[in-house]
Amino acid sequence: MDMGQLGSILPLILLVVVFYFLLIRPQRKRQQEAVKMQNSLTPGTRVMTTTGLFANVVTVDNEDVVLEIAPGIETRWVKAAIGRVVTPGDAPASDGDPVADQADLDDEGKKETEATVERDGDQGSSTKQS
Repeated sequence: MDMGQLGSILPLILLVVVFYFLLIRPQRKRQQEAVKMQNSLTPGTRVMTTTGLFANVVTVDNEDVVLEIAPGIETRWVKAAIGRVVTPGDAPASDGDPVADQADLDDEGKKETEATVERDGDQGSSTKQS
């Protein structure tokens, strides 16, 4: 092989190596971790789907997972739709937890934001009638 030919092929080889280490390898690692997490799902686990839906795992079949999104409401999803397992510290403050919802209530039993709107007379509304 001539040095001129090697000099013209070397940048192409270098580009392939850089793409492998910067793009392909990390993506493959993330895929393997996601599959490992999806295969380790057990009933009772709190999860978030890739679309942002929080739910509890009820049953796990071969490639399907039944999720309970509210008491008595169950839906069937494919395992690949599970984005991550949610630990108690990751969950949003008001995701259906009655204790957290009760903490947001004021003296009259209304949510704080509703009481503020009533007190202010809905002055911030952009749909005022003239």
